[in-house]
Amino acid sequence: MASSNRRRPVVLGIDASAPRSAAVLWAAAEAGLRGVPLRMVHAVLPMEVNLRGFEESDHHRRLRQRGEEALDEASALARDHHPGLELSTHLVGEHPAPALCRESEEAQLVVVGSRALKRWDEMLSTYSVVVPVSARSHCPVAVVRAEGPPAPEGGREVVAGSDGSPDAVPAVAFALDLAARHGASLRVVQVWRPPWLIPVDEQSVLVELGRSLRESTAGLSADFPDVPLTHEVLRGHPVEALSAAAGQALAVVVGRHGEGGFTGLHLGSVAHGMIHHAPSPVITVPLPAR
Repeated sequence: MASSNRRRPVVLGIDASAPRSAAVLWAAAEAGLRGVPLRMVHAVLPMEVNLRGFEESDHHRRLRQRGEEALDEASALARDHHPGLELSTHLVGEHPAPALCRESEEAQLVVVGSRALKRWDEMLSTYSVVVPVSARSHCPVAVVRAEGPPAPEGGREVVAGSDGSPDAVPAVAFALDLAARHGASLRVVQVWRPPWLIPVDEQSVLVELGRSLRESTAGLSADFPDVPLTHEVLRGHPVEALSAAAGQALAVVVGRHGEGGFTGLHLGSVAHGMIHHAPSPVITVPLPAR
């Protein structure tokens, strides 16, 4: 992973309403750790079309000016904390979510800040990028809450959610790589929700799931022998249990398993729930192109 991503940048989406957010420091620290450029992007909605063609209105000019000021503030904050960081700023005329998805084609990681909107408010917000970018990005996406940690710190724990299936392998592989870069441990967590009406031997199920979970990561862990690795099977609601397990983790990593045309369905219910409820940064990892 490190060789193929050697010079691919970390892309950070800048929100003009919060240019000095925790996401800026998180992305700058991650780019510095990986030794790659940080590419800051702010998207302004395209100019309106009238009978004379494209014409910039006063409102659009104000939006562009506000975007440029936000990029300046964010880049100054990043440089204050990481003076040697290779950094560039880009103001693009496009809707924010499609702009960041396009940027993701050449990035190794996209970082966005979360304004912690309720799901319905987020669906109605033109500028909301968290769900659509997490669902459609070509590379992993890190969602950093506004009240989250100011920057990644070494010597902590990364949590990866897994269902034990082959589709979870890319997320666990990314989590192992992330933990190795930060000198952190990795805890792979699977959550089992007991059936309502069918009696089962819960202890036997948990033991079997634990065995299967360890087997599913055996091949991956061999590539990261220095990363302390533990496995845990929890009982409960997947989003609630995984969010609680994440706690003060460096990040929680989940796969993007959803299918279908709607953004939320394409993201998957667990990943969708995690980005709204997990206290730590949430990284969604897409499946490789098939």
